[in-house]
Parts: sequence; structure tokens; C-alpha cells
Amino acid sequence: MDMNQYLDVFIDESKEHLLTLNQNLLELEKDPHNLEIVNNIFRAAHTLKGMSATMGYTDLANLTHIMENVLDGIRNEKMKVTSHLLDIVFLAVDDLEEIVESIASGGDGTRDVSAVISKLEQIEQGKTANMNENGKKEIAIALESVAYLKNKYDQYEKTVIEQSKEQGFDCYELTISLRPDCLLKTARVFMVFEVLEKCGEVIKSNPPVEQLEEEQFDSEFTVTLITKESGEDLRKKIMKISEIDSVETNLIDPLSINENMDDDIPVESNNNETKIEDSLSAPSKKPEASEKKQNKASNKTIRVNIERLDMLMNLFEELVIDRGRLEQIAQDIENSDLAETVERMTRISGDLQSIILNMRMVPVDNVFNRFPRMVRQLAKDLDKLLELEISGAETELDRTVIDEIGDPIVHLLRNAIDHGIESPEVRRANGKPETGTIQLKAYHSGNHVFIEIEDDGAGINRNKIIDKAISKGIISQNEASELTDTEAFELIMAPGFSTAETISDISGRGVGLDVVKSKIQSLGGNVSINSVEGKGSTFSIQLPLTLSIISAMLIEIGPEKYAIPLSSIIETAIIKKSDIMVAHNQQVIDFRGKVVPLVSLKEIFGLPIENDLDEFISIVIVRKGEKMAALIVDSFIGQQEIVLKSLGNYLTEVFAISGATILGDGQVALIIDCNALIK
Repeated sequence: MDMNQYLDVFIDESKEHLLTLNQNLLELEKDPHNLEIVNNIFRAAHTLKGMSATMGYTDLANLTHIMENVLDGIRNEKMKVTSHLLDIVFLAVDDLEEIVESIASGGDGTRDVSAVISKLEQIEQGKTANMNENGKKEIAIALESVAYLKNKYDQYEKTVIEQSKEQGFDCYELTISLRPDCLLKTARVFMVFEVLEKCGEVIKSNPPVEQLEEEQFDSEFTVTLITKESGEDLRKKIMKISEIDSVETNLIDPLSINENMDDDIPVESNNNETKIEDSLSAPSKKPEASEKKQNKASNKTIRVNIERLDMLMNLFEELVIDRGRLEQIAQDIENSDLAETVERMTRISGDLQSIILNMRMVPVDNVFNRFPRMVRQLAKDLDKLLELEISGAETELDRTVIDEIGDPIVHLLRNAIDHGIESPEVRRANGKPETGTIQLKAYHSGNHVFIEIEDDGAGINRNKIIDKAISKGIISQNEASELTDTEAFELIMAPGFSTAETISDISGRGVGLDVVKSKIQSLGGNVSINSVEGKGSTFSIQLPLTLSIISAMLIEIGPEKYAIPLSSIIETAIIKKSDIMVAHNQQVIDFRGKVVPLVSLKEIFGLPIENDLDEFISIVIVRKGEKMAALIVDSFIGQQEIVLKSLGNYLTEVFAISGATILGDGQVALIIDCNALIK
């Protein structure tokens, strides 16, 4: 059997099980007496062992096998969960992750795991012992047996064997050899089947029945039988048939082939695809039912390369532009039939748009879920007490952005742990809890997603940052005196900047943060820093959803048309000029009991301001998280679906503009970035 066709699925499934291991081990550390968590860990390790044995990755299978022994000891309450035990199991998980990554990058999946196996055996046996060669051979033989049996039976047949065992039946694999001088082999096969069908139910033969009927076999064939009779009785009955040379009976243990349905390697989706699971109901013991059930399951999942989704999105963008043009034409010529057709097309294309966009969206949980383990290890390495709080993990981002944001967040978390959170002694002396807290948050705001890393540590010392920047030649003394706090904090993202006294594999603030800044900017986002010395710091990453088609409100400002993403808008309103107030040299209005700053878009975009005698003005209330602003506009055009187009590499720094769109009449409208207008 060619296993390469299952390689992508194996890698994805393995990563999921490794993630389950990490998450549940962290939970077990908090609740060491919870056997349900132990069972979850054991199940994931066992499934990974079965998959790796089937695929032929011996090192992966061997290591998970020894892990199972330790987990089984915990499950049977023969050993206690301690920090030392979990450290060793985490080391084993690290090796498993390295092997899977090696396989994913085209390697053969081999790795020297003898050291961690030895440590696991010491835990299991309670004494120092290295694994001898006989032990390794036994494991290898067992795994080969499992792999052979698993490849031999499909999912339906495994289910039948397992359910038959639960109902008191046994499953035998009978290998029948005919004499070399047998002339009517098909007749003998028919007689064997006739005997067996009186004893139970045949669920499989090898070669298949069709080949046996055509005598397309040598002198040996294998039959799998569900029965309540003993193997010896079956052998005696078959040997009564003439020209039978020998009968070998092998009692099949359902646990060897179906200890867990997750041991199978189904044709599932990889990280670039949509994954839909379809649970199997208990099938009846008919091959026809097997085929129908397998067809049903296979039809529920389809592989789609992310590049094809990109092509589909590009074509749909053109369709949206043409749809807008048709809407404009239908409105101009006032043809009812055309207007009705365009309206129907708009509804259908709207549903299609929603489907395409959702196919590309992935929860940030796919990135966040690997950080608790990293935080635990770094806290141990630095002798700090830490608690990581994650919120908003269900927030969705485009798949292409999800793939890129992992490393920047790792840098920021390491930075918060190393530089931000103080040691327990220092925190206690400063009147803080000994355990530091890092909050990792994600939320939508308008056409963007914000990811924030907030710690309650020491904060950033402005003077120390400025002194270091001057000594490095990043800024001059005169420039330093004019910097705001925000500008001073952003100096730590300059290339090569670091406030660490000693450089280690964790320290080196600027070494990682300049990488963070450049990576986020390459994704069309930006990083901002807010800090209070002694209280903590917040690093905020703003990322575009990369949704190329958005709902927007079209407005007019002077002679120009602009679009404001509908997701940023709270409401539109018309107010009297007499309602405008001034606070801290800023025009504000009272909006439902809240003071909201007033922003003139004409001033922002440098458009001519005329003396308007009208006592009323039109405004759009927009928001960014909890903050709001009121944008002054000349008039409202209406809501429309627009295609978000980039301004290109030469116009990347245009303030408060996130892109442009082509309207139905061929005009170009700039898209306003409301987040940039709200401070």
C-alpha cells in the first residue's frame, strides 16, 4: 500500500494530537488527580502511536509506546503526577514535535530518542534502566503487527470486528492451504466457504471472492470469520474437506486493529483546506453497507489548495465590480426586468461571497494554542511565576495572515516574560502578587483584527530607552527631547536595540522586536506600544482581515467620493453646529452621554474648506474597540459592496487610507482607515 498519499493528512493529524497532548498536560499540572485528563492524554498518545506505526515511522512509534506505559501507570494510579514527571513527558513531546516537523519538511522521521526513552523508563520502573535490544525488538514486532493488521482491514471491517466482540463473538483469521496437486481449486474454495458460513459470518477474504472464483490464486487463501466456535473446531471441520493441506487459525484481538477509531488515517483536509467531520453510525454486517458508508464519508470532505481559493477570490472580485456596474446601468435606464435580474444576481453573489470568504477564515486559536506550553517552560527557565490568560481565540483571520503571525507573537511573549514580568522577590517587594499575568487578546475592530499582549510587569523606563538610543546613535540629543512617550517606546523596535544587561537566548529586546515590526508591516499592519513604568506594558498588533470584498458606506467630501467600512460604523447622524463643544483644544460632541471627538475629513485629506452657512452637519460615528470618533462628511451616497484594492508599493504610507475601490460608474473611491483617525 502506498502511504505517501496519506502523508499530508498524517502530518496534520499528528500536529492536532501533539497539540492535544500539550494542552492536556498543562491542565494535568493544574489538576493532577483528574483521571479524565489522563485518559485524554493517553488517547492522543495511543492514536499517534498507531498512525506512526502504520506509516512506518519507528522512532515516533517507539517513543509514543513508552509514553503510553508511563501514562498507563498514572491512569492506573501506580505513580503520582509530579512536576519532574511532567517535565520528562514534555521532553518526550518535544521530540515527537521535532520528528513530525522533520517529516513535514521532507525528512525520514528518524531521531535519536534513546535519552528521553531512558528517562521515561526510569519513571516507569522507578529505577535507572536503559532499554535493551530485546525490548526494542518486542516493541518493533508489536508495532509491525499492528501496522499489518491496520492496513489489512478497512474502517467498516474494524467496526464489525469490534462490535462482534462486544456481543460475545470471536474473530478468526483462517489461512487455508490447498494441496499442490489440487485440480478443482474453485470447488474446494466453495466447499470451505459453505462450511464457514454455517459456523458464522465471513467478512473478508484474501484474495477477494471474485479472484477466488476465477482461480486467480496459487494454493493459499485467507478468510476472516466472525463466529462463536473455537479455532480448533473450525480447523477440524475444514480439514474434513478433501485436498486441504493445512489450516492455520489466528484469533484477532479487536484492540490490535481498532483500539481507537482515531488510529485510522482518513482522507481528511490539511491546514490549507476546509475540514468537515462526519461521525460513523454502527453499520450492519453487509459489504454493500460498507461501500455506501464509505462513499458518504468521502463525499463530506474535499481538498482545495489555497492557491485555487486565491484564484477564485480574484475572479469573484471582478464579478463584484461588474455587478456594481450593472446596478448603475439598471438604475440609469430604469428597466424593471433588468433591475429585477440584477437584484437577484446581487442576492446570489452575496451568498457566494460569504461562502468564499468563510472558506479562507481561520480562528487565531490555531496560533494561540501553542503558547501556554512555551510560557510554562520559559517561566521555569527564568524562575518566575506566570499565568497566561487568553481571550478572543475564536476571532477569525484570513489563512494567509494566520500563517505569518505566529513568530511575531512568540517574540512579544518572550519579551514580556523576560523583560516585563519581574521575579517573585521583586514583585513581592513592590507590593504585587508573586505570580505575574500576561494577557493575550484578539478582537475585531472595523476592517482589522487587533492582537494585544499585555503584562503587569515593570513597564518601560523612558529615560533608559532614550539613553540607550542616543548611545547607539539611533537618535540625537535634540531629537530625544522632542519625543512623545509613544515615540520613545517605539525606539525599542529599532534594529539591534536592546536594554538587556546580558544577552541570552531569551534576552535581547530589540533583536526580536525589529523583526516583529518588519513582519507585521509586511502584512499591512502595524505595532503600537503603551506602557506605564511599574504597572506594565501593552503591545498592540493591528492586522488587516485581508478581506478583499467588504461592505462600505459611500460618502462625499467636497468633489471626492470615499468609502468607510461598514464594520467600523456605529451610526450616521445630522447635528446642529451649535451642539459642537470644545475640550482641550479639540472639537467634541455629546453622543448618547459620551464625549466624542469631532474629526474634519476635509482637514485630514487637505480638501478646500468652504464657508457653509447651513446650521446642520452630517457625521458618521465610528469606533475602534471602546473608543469612538465623529467624522464630518458632506453627504451620504449609500451602502455598497466594494472590492478592496491596494494602493501599491509607492503609496504605503498614506495616512488614514487603507486602499481604494472601483465604483460602478468607473470612478475610484479611497477607503478610509477609521482606526488611524481614533487616538
